[in-house]
Amino acid sequence: MFKQVMPLSAIISLRFFGLFLVLPLISLYAYNLEGATPFLVGVVVGGYAITQMIFQVPFGTMSDKWGRKPTIIFGIVLFGIGSLICALTNDIYMLILGRFLQGAGAIGAVVTAMISDIVKEESRGKAMAMMGGTIALSFALAMFFGPFIGGLYGMHTLFWITFVVAVVSIVILVTAVPNPPKITHSYEEKVNYVELLRNQNLLTMNITNFLQKGLMTFAFVLIPVVMIKTFGFETSELYKVYLPALILGVIAMGPSAVMAEKKGKYKLMLSIGIAFFALSFGIMGFVSSDILFIIGITIFFVGFNIHEPIMQSLTTKFARVNQKGTVLGVFNSFGYLGTFFGGLIGGYVIEFHSLVGTATVVIIVSLAWLILIYKMANPSDIKNIYLEFDKTNQDFLNSLNNIEGVLEWYINESDKKVIIKYNSKVISQEEIYAKM
Repeated sequence: MFKQVMPLSAIISLRFFGLFLVLPLISLYAYNLEGATPFLVGVVVGGYAITQMIFQVPFGTMSDKWGRKPTIIFGIVLFGIGSLICALTNDIYMLILGRFLQGAGAIGAVVTAMISDIVKEESRGKAMAMMGGTIALSFALAMFFGPFIGGLYGMHTLFWITFVVAVVSIVILVTAVPNPPKITHSYEEKVNYVELLRNQNLLTMNITNFLQKGLMTFAFVLIPVVMIKTFGFETSELYKVYLPALILGVIAMGPSAVMAEKKGKYKLMLSIGIAFFALSFGIMGFVSSDILFIIGITIFFVGFNIHEPIMQSLTTKFARVNQKGTVLGVFNSFGYLGTFFGGLIGGYVIEFHSLVGTATVVIIVSLAWLILIYKMANPSDIKNIYLEFDKTNQDFLNSLNNIEGVLEWYINESDKKVIIKYNSKVISQEEIYAKM
């Protein structure tokens, strides 16, 4: 699994590294450009998310129909062009254009769908945690090198690095990533988007991604400005704030993945992460001490990283095999919509300094969010059976469509396996075997 997952994890992590690298300083950089307003600064910080939101579903659907690899290459090329524009401009409107193009390379859902293609569902949490760990590592490295390199050599250097990252990602994809297995199923190829959006479990995960990513972007608009203007930190010192918080966050990912994937405590881990978000913003909004503010930042990153290794894996558990790219596209679209609004709200808060009011709103939203998670179906009830294809027959496979509790079945032609997904609360593995 390691050899299959790591190249894809490296690609998505490099892409996130390029985005994260500029995140700690970009609001300060944009604020000093001619014509900048709090609104435009918010667009610069979160603007890439709006095109991510727009293109996640088309990219996911395109990868379901025409293949993962060509879709990923196309997305990386768009990201590289956007990075190049950002590196070559001093104009805030061209900077916004470059950020929009960076976001248009919406490959997140495609990479995750490809990982879920090549890894069994029971091991998918471990694979997603591996990917999440590499993303978290890229996050930590970006938080260290971004303020350091940007403070010494300027933002343009950071954008040039993101361009190089795009080129390296294409090389890895072409040389190291295996082709996904061929899957056949009995569904119609046409995806019912209304049905996907109305699915209560998927909707809960979409809202969760929206809120989590929105809070992250909001925090990155707010934190550097408060640390510098209120507590007197230098730009080049911000890594001292971010790095310890991120290290603790990365450490939290391991227990989160184990509790969710091995113990089936998905809902508990999501709830703990939400509680950490509420606590962190409560501290940051209501205190005047720099030490307590930094503690609030640390709690926030721990909560964020508790969520990261399990969210996409959890979402795929509620998706049919022929819709994984589309489902993850919708999921990521909600996340990037949250990122965009988080940037805009962050710009508003900078202008009006309503930290206490904002913290209060975050706490109230978190309480409603916890109720939503509580009502979600328990994903640990969803199980899989793997059968040798030559030990089954078509009559048995056709009969599965009419058995209550069987959610879907499909054939992995590359491995010559039949995979049956079922709800263990409704039907047992033994009862399914008895019908063969």
